[in-house]
Amino acid sequence: MAEKRRILSGMRPTGKLHLGHYVGALENWVKLQNEYDSYHLIADYHVLTTNLNIDDIYQNTIDMVIDWLVVGLDPEKSPFFRQSQIKEHTELFLIFSMLVTKARLERNPTLKDQVRDLNIENIIYGHLGYPILQSADILLYKGEGVPVGEDQVPHVEITREIARKFNKQYGFVFREPKPLLTKFSRLVGLDGDAKMSKSLGNTILLSDEPDVVNAKLKKAKTDPQKIRRNDPGRPEVCLVFSYHKKFNPDELAEIESGCRSGELGCVDCKLKCSSKINEFLSPIIDKRKELENNLDTVKEILVNGETRARSVATKTMEEVRSAMKLG
Repeated sequence: MAEKRRILSGMRPTGKLHLGHYVGALENWVKLQNEYDSYHLIADYHVLTTNLNIDDIYQNTIDMVIDWLVVGLDPEKSPFFRQSQIKEHTELFLIFSMLVTKARLERNPTLKDQVRDLNIENIIYGHLGYPILQSADILLYKGEGVPVGEDQVPHVEITREIARKFNKQYGFVFREPKPLLTKFSRLVGLDGDAKMSKSLGNTILLSDEPDVVNAKLKKAKTDPQKIRRNDPGRPEVCLVFSYHKKFNPDELAEIESGCRSGELGCVDCKLKCSSKINEFLSPIIDKRKELENNLDTVKEILVNGETRARSVATKTMEEVRSAMKLG
């Protein structure tokens, strides 16, 4: 029986996750853990690239790990581990930093988008070089695939370039990983203007209770041309309809027809959508409450995952040092 190919996925620990995280990443991770040898990285060093205040990073990590667990990630199949607890990440990052030019990093379109979106005036060295740290994260575990959205594909390409350059310079150690694109990779935020983001305040959290979901959906933007109930609508420009696509597929044709004819008003459409989202979230919230009352289990999952990850990372760095003739 052939060995499963290995993949690495990761997120910055920003606390409780939202539906955008689920649709854009977690749903795919759960599927892939049965097809690949999966490793899941808690990218706590990456937080420093845009925010030096990390007072809440441990609690944010716990909250994020709970959400990973409640949506179905299995730490036995796919270990969870904190980047900061595996020292080999920083060692490989240093080595890879010697293989990439400043000009190459400045051409990274994802960096340009972040600088614009976060209104960053002065880019720090760590932020400019964070794709190199991501490359170290991936290649340290010999990742052959990286589940990403389209906006992260440029980072995977930088990783491939680094792997090629290292292999050419020192001998073959790393395979070139390929991006594994998420099919439904983005969920528009409640404001209708951007993807869901806690910094923009336009999210529905995986931990939101029904009354919270209902209140948030009431304020969600819809087709600006559909002002009154009987006005014909345009589902293709309505963010609520995009939520129906994901969480209410069985009634999609009926919703679309009612919107276009004007028979279905926006208030009723939002109520239908809220009901389906709450139905989806109900078991997730129940599982979260169980884990919040049993945090020792969550902490043990981290310790076990870090032990497994450290074993792989140590072996990779032995190969790297041998190839470079560093002892």
